[in-house]
Amino acid sequence: MRIERKIILSNIFNIGLIFLIGFFALQDLDLMLTKLRFVEIADDLNESFLEMRLSEKNYLIYHKQEFLAEVKEKVESTGKLLESAGPDIIRAIGRENFELLKSHLKSYAGVVEEVRDKSVSNKYLELRFRTEGKKLREFSSTITRLERKGVNSIISSSKTILVYSFVAIVLCAVFVSHFISQKIVRSLREIETLAKSISLGNFNKIEGHIPGDEFGSVMTAINSMSDELRNREDALIQSKKLASLGILTAGVAHELTNPLNNISMIAQTYTELYDSLDRVQRIEFMWKVEHETERIKEIIKNLLDFSKPKQANLKETDINTVLERTLKLLQNMLDISNIETKVDMERNLPNVFVDAYQIQQVLVNLVTNAVQTMQPGGTLYMSTRNGSGGDSVEIKVMDTGKGIPSELLQHIFDPFFSTKGEKGTGLGLFVSYGIIKNHRGDIRVESKVGVGTTFTIELPVYKGRT
Repeated sequence: MRIERKIILSNIFNIGLIFLIGFFALQDLDLMLTKLRFVEIADDLNESFLEMRLSEKNYLIYHKQEFLAEVKEKVESTGKLLESAGPDIIRAIGRENFELLKSHLKSYAGVVEEVRDKSVSNKYLELRFRTEGKKLREFSSTITRLERKGVNSIISSSKTILVYSFVAIVLCAVFVSHFISQKIVRSLREIETLAKSISLGNFNKIEGHIPGDEFGSVMTAINSMSDELRNREDALIQSKKLASLGILTAGVAHELTNPLNNISMIAQTYTELYDSLDRVQRIEFMWKVEHETERIKEIIKNLLDFSKPKQANLKETDINTVLERTLKLLQNMLDISNIETKVDMERNLPNVFVDAYQIQQVLVNLVTNAVQTMQPGGTLYMSTRNGSGGDSVEIKVMDTGKGIPSELLQHIFDPFFSTKGEKGTGLGLFVSYGIIKNHRGDIRVESKVGVGTTFTIELPVYKGRT
């Protein structure tokens, strides 16, 4: 079910609950108004009964017919009031009490008629007159008091019902809102997790049940996008492999061409001059062939070292120690080249898990490149420090050389790419890049022409064997 429909249904449910509570509240209100109406009528009746009793008392004291006529008049007017307000009175006190009230009034009216018919005083009849009037007055007062109490009870119960109903509506609204919001938040978290995974290059998919709401549509779209990105990544990787293969092939062809051409020329010359050469000269020609062959072997060895790197001898290592050993190894070259060295090593760095000799090989290559680009003279800056987040250690190698143009930086780690012309093989940084990546680290380069170049190596902190 779509979220919009769920929200609409929850609103309908809450509105229906409000209408239901309103209906019962209106029922109580109607009953309360009916009873209040009766109380008003009862007040009029009690006032009439009070006037009857007053006229009755005057008659019993003075025995004048005019007081008896007043009683009869009040009885008749009260009877008419009961008839006209009968339905309201019945709804308030019930038919039984209504008939009982009429019966008391009728009895009282009968006694009044008997008293009128007697010309002389009759003690028994006067007693009945007084007793029936008292019963009528007390019955009316009792009913009125009970109805007032009933009105208060209805008001109190209505208040209680409204309070509980309000709490029930709030709880239902909170429950429904929490239920819907939890589903929304759960779906958003799954989408967020997948989005972060995709941003890190892990093209996973949302597994399990996918809801049929708007978030389900988004999840399905993201799953499709993940599949498409994975397919495109595979195609891109394949394309990069082909491009790298092309670069590698061209580089190999270029690097091997020179020594092969030299061997060919030496062989041709050797053949032409063979008869005129003495033994020493012939050996010299063969030595040249061997030298060119060694060049070819070195090129192939470097390629094999990168494509099939030797098993690294990983150990828990202090990176500052590796840097100090590298500087001692290269100190003579730095002095001869008139290079000033400035070193800033942060103390108490966490250890790394590396092959110290391979990392030293990388540092030797970077320092050698820096020296070559700065000759004659210059300043070499080397530093170590904690990486961002504390999960890595950074090594920086910075020179004050001529720098590398920005358009060449993207190719700096490509095989057989060199900024040194014929003096470089273009394999040093290529191999260094492979070593760092095999250590699950990263190597970056920044350069500005006329200012210098900075290489940054980032190696993960050793957290124990897993």
